[in-house]
Amino acid sequence: MEKETASPFHSQAIPFPSGQTADYWIDAVQRTILFWDVIRQRSNQYFEHKAKVVPNVLHFEAELIQSGQDLERPANYGIVRITPPKGVTVNEKKRPFVIVDPRAGHGPGIGGFKPDSEIGMALREGHPCYFIGFTPHPMPEQTIEDIMRAEAAFLEKVLELHPDAEGKPCVIGNCQAGWAILMLAATRPELFGPIIAAGSPMSYWAGIEGKNPMRYSGGLLGGSWLTTLTSDLGNGKFDGAWLVANFENLNPANTLWTKNYNVWAKVDTEAQRFLDFETYWGGHVNLNAAEIQWIVDQLFVGNRLATAEIITGDGVRIDLRNIHSPILCFCSEGDNITPPQQALGWIPDIYSHDNDIIACGQTIVYAIHESIGHLGIFVSGSVAKKEHEEFTSNIDLIDVLPFGIYEMILTPKTADSASADLVEGNWIARFERRTLDDVRAIVQPKDENELRFATVRRISEINLSLYRLFGQPVVRALTNEQLASWLQKINPSSLPFELFADHNPWMMPVAKMAEIIRENRHPSSPDNPLLSIQSMISENIIASLDAWRDLRDLTVEHLFHNIYGSPFLQALVGLRASDDSPRRRPGVEPERIAFVKQRIAELKSHMGDGGLVEAFIRSLVYIGLFGRGIDERDFKVLRRIRDRHATNTLQEFKETLRQQFCMLLLDQEAALAAIPNMLPGDRETRAKAFGYIKEIAQADGIVSDEEAARLTVIEKLFGLEQLHHQADHEKPAKQNDKAVKKKSTGSLRKGSNP
Repeated sequence: MEKETASPFHSQAIPFPSGQTADYWIDAVQRTILFWDVIRQRSNQYFEHKAKVVPNVLHFEAELIQSGQDLERPANYGIVRITPPKGVTVNEKKRPFVIVDPRAGHGPGIGGFKPDSEIGMALREGHPCYFIGFTPHPMPEQTIEDIMRAEAAFLEKVLELHPDAEGKPCVIGNCQAGWAILMLAATRPELFGPIIAAGSPMSYWAGIEGKNPMRYSGGLLGGSWLTTLTSDLGNGKFDGAWLVANFENLNPANTLWTKNYNVWAKVDTEAQRFLDFETYWGGHVNLNAAEIQWIVDQLFVGNRLATAEIITGDGVRIDLRNIHSPILCFCSEGDNITPPQQALGWIPDIYSHDNDIIACGQTIVYAIHESIGHLGIFVSGSVAKKEHEEFTSNIDLIDVLPFGIYEMILTPKTADSASADLVEGNWIARFERRTLDDVRAIVQPKDENELRFATVRRISEINLSLYRLFGQPVVRALTNEQLASWLQKINPSSLPFELFADHNPWMMPVAKMAEIIRENRHPSSPDNPLLSIQSMISENIIASLDAWRDLRDLTVEHLFHNIYGSPFLQALVGLRASDDSPRRRPGVEPERIAFVKQRIAELKSHMGDGGLVEAFIRSLVYIGLFGRGIDERDFKVLRRIRDRHATNTLQEFKETLRQQFCMLLLDQEAALAAIPNMLPGDRETRAKAFGYIKEIAQADGIVSDEEAARLTVIEKLFGLEQLHHQADHEKPAKQNDKAVKKKSTGSLRKGSNP
């Protein structure tokens, strides 16, 4: 029996045998041709994208504010103001947001790739929004310091455009841009409000054995000499496609199979999504030889950022302890490019004791996603609608958090959530206090690993010197711009784009056949058993490639440990296992210890300073921050009270809050004993202030036993205990059980919701 079915090649119907086998093979042939047409479109798109003056993947319209090419030391960077989409209004009084994308092989725009993005969330919250991007080719002789100067000029411009904003700009740095922004903030702290480093590596030697093999690459390649060779072959330029190849090499199953298989299997629905993302993934950009060499030598191999060893050409030490703004480190357990260990390892690298953080006046917040991959941190719509929306809506709370380390915990808002009207989104944000020991438990530093990577650093310096002496003159003599151009075209990450574009005559029939097939599409039925077999084969291929990857990674790790763990090699480069530390530890240096002691003594000397406002905030800190942390609802109530009764700015409030927190942390007994002398004699004023304290403490509907006890302590210090007992006798016997809920005050498991 036969039925009329469209040919995959012909617009005329040709009879085909019925049955699921025939249906599947017709569908498979059609999908194959449509897949190759998608690949053809991707290649054409690649060349169209490259032809633009400033290629980017921004979803939003924007207006150029300042170009880095016009500066005294020009750079291929620029800042644009994002035009709010229809229906979105920004409030010029709100702090501006500045999003900076990474220049790590790809072009700019990923921070605003779609409506649900970092830029989209900031606009929806009513913040003016700016974006810092770059052109594909660096300016001649451009350096990392030139980029820092350009970004500083851009932030100065933003501050100039928003003189009345309540708060300095919140700057978001994605991946590579995160460490670049933090370097600038360490040298120009006055330009910044809160800083969000999303998926940004900061401590490059950190990682978990058996999980993070990318950090071993520099050692097994002999150090950074290969970077110099690649730049020499590029005639002074480093092709960003090599960085893309490094990323793709981490997950061969996705690179070699899954990404393309998904398009082939779902070509009717996946094609456009694939093409949209490939515009970014294939938008390769170049770096100057000096730029990439600095990055590899100082950061990836040298690991000098987390130990304050980098000194600029102007003689300024880049010390992350000089940053005055809150730093929010957003990372993910599922990120194999920037795992949490590399995102957070700088904290115990640079600090030895929790009091050091207080003395330096630094606030550090971290948020760890359970599973999202590296790009998903700043691309995923679900992450944007959860984490980035909460970062944005709570940015003022983050800005006023007292000094110390916090973990941001998000719990779903439900119909039973207390004071739900105080929560803007679908999640409730709470900031739990953490210690350096909590961070060390995540990072899991090991002395033997430090010694291995320190050995790599010295071997790298030796090999680089040898290459520059013997190899570089020969390579440079044989290289020209034409050779560099051809090498760029045959790069494994660029070659597919070159092969399958319309300029290849073999691809010309594909477009015509695909057009005919779309008019006569014959997809298989979803219940066709051959589709299940197809999926099973795909899963087996993925499992095989994953097994090969795991074997490769295990082999790489063992080789690295055996080579650079050798006592002979370590001794050969001047290192000894008995050394206290193979690299600088800023937190234990005598001058730093003396500074911390001096700073603590200075803070204690002001224990009794202040009046009612200081006593009010000190009491709130005592009740809240020394219990379960700060809930966004507590802050919303506090801010409403401040708006009704106070004229101080957010900056003044922040300084007072942090000062009172320090008092309690350094000497809680003395800080509490000083409260009665800070209060006015008017009992009514004190009672009103204490009423506000209770309102804020109960804003989230949860008052633990410890918090209730602390409220009683404050009540006594305010001289109101007798009045409270009198009011209790006048209350009816029946109490509303929902008014005060009990809960355990035990510490939460890190990374989990309560």
